[in-house]
Amino acid sequence: MARPYDKAIADIAHYVFHFKLDQGDETIWERARMALLDALACAIETAATSLEARTLIRPLIRDTIISGAFQVPGTGFKVDPIEGAFDLGVLIRYLDHNDALGGAEWGHPSDNLAAILPVMDWLSRASISGRSGHTGPPVTMATLLEALIKAYEIQGCYQMQNAFNEYGIDHVVLVKLASTAVVSWLMGLTEEQIMASISHIWMDGHPTRVYRSKTSTTPRKGWAAGDAARRAVQIALYVRAGQPGAPEALTAKPWGFLARTFGERGFEFSRPFGTWTIRNVFFKTMPVEGHGISAVEAALLQRQKIVDQGLSEPAKHIERLELRTSEAANLIINKAGPLQNAADRDHCIQYVVALSFLKGSAPEATDYSDGSPWAVSAELAHLRRKISVHPDPQLTRGYLDLDIKSIGTGLTVVLVDGTVLPEVLVEYPIGHVRDTRTKQALQKKFMHNMAYLFSETEITHILHAVENMNTPVIHLVDLLARPVAKGRL
Repeated sequence: MARPYDKAIADIAHYVFHFKLDQGDETIWERARMALLDALACAIETAATSLEARTLIRPLIRDTIISGAFQVPGTGFKVDPIEGAFDLGVLIRYLDHNDALGGAEWGHPSDNLAAILPVMDWLSRASISGRSGHTGPPVTMATLLEALIKAYEIQGCYQMQNAFNEYGIDHVVLVKLASTAVVSWLMGLTEEQIMASISHIWMDGHPTRVYRSKTSTTPRKGWAAGDAARRAVQIALYVRAGQPGAPEALTAKPWGFLARTFGERGFEFSRPFGTWTIRNVFFKTMPVEGHGISAVEAALLQRQKIVDQGLSEPAKHIERLELRTSEAANLIINKAGPLQNAADRDHCIQYVVALSFLKGSAPEATDYSDGSPWAVSAELAHLRRKISVHPDPQLTRGYLDLDIKSIGTGLTVVLVDGTVLPEVLVEYPIGHVRDTRTKQALQKKFMHNMAYLFSETEITHILHAVENMNTPVIHLVDLLARPVAKGRL
């Protein structure tokens, strides 16, 4: 008799295979469409504007002809689904503009779209051409949204109470986990095969967080999720080809993942898998590390107060800035000293706050580049040194409490004449589910980003495709492609 799979593995497979989404709950479907459109808008923004990302995405071997290839959104590149997962993952994540979710662990659930979309496109084209039959769910918009919701939920439930960061493991391990589960289901694998695929994830090595650390932040943080999505597709294909799993990949002694990492307590969960994550994910309306967005909003509000006093050039009147924030923000983005690259700058709360005071508006992706005047601004560097960051127990509790889920930062300003501007506290910045401005801001972001490469008519067609649950996924992918003659890449 075959050994049963570890419960944590079996629970994911059962959720993916058997959990029925409420077709009448329009909230989850609307949020899923918002998540899809936002991720696509991030991908198009990167494809159109990031020189760094362009060096990463392209066919590994030029002039290779791939039958039924996935055309990477915003580009003319045609690649296999494994490379497609990496390329799309880079485009979604590179500018740090896609959605975010905080907890004991942090992460970006829309990273999972990078595995889902190329696999669905490939399955559909292979089936239409007759190269292979498709035994999985229909390759339509309804299935795409379901896969996205379930991937979000797997990643989100693990993030809430399981701090992989405490063991130096990067959060993209959860992208790999969630993506593997859903793409295995999309490929038509059995529940047993889905468990086998998941077991391979826990047998994998996992990236460390060093490329997100205070002293070693590098551009790899922008392609780590794409790397995880690529591996997810690869693992699912191995199992599809007949590779068995390891039922005790988590609990085996002494080499199972838990025995070597989390210990006997194993994983902890605040709730069973459902639809919580898609309802509560935080959408980023500015390319700022998620924990720093409330600080930017607070900075702009305080800046306006200085302007209202009749003081021009507000930054020149600042003696010091005191930031009160969560422990997560303090750990991830509190940085002193020189910043080495764009990745380093967008993960520095002092940089984004100082930039906001000097610029008078929220940061843009180009403000972090080595070629930006802000990157070498002596005035910005001087103002950075006037900013102190203090982790606050109350804001940390609000951040971790699933009934509150605030992303709070309080900012107090002391002016050179001794005047103290009382703290401005932002707990639910724009992009949070509790902020009524979120939906309109996302629509504006989508239209702005898509306009880099698409006409208004083309954008309308994309929106209609996403709204129609019966849209074939290949139709959406075709709409997102940019022929080489028109594209920027």
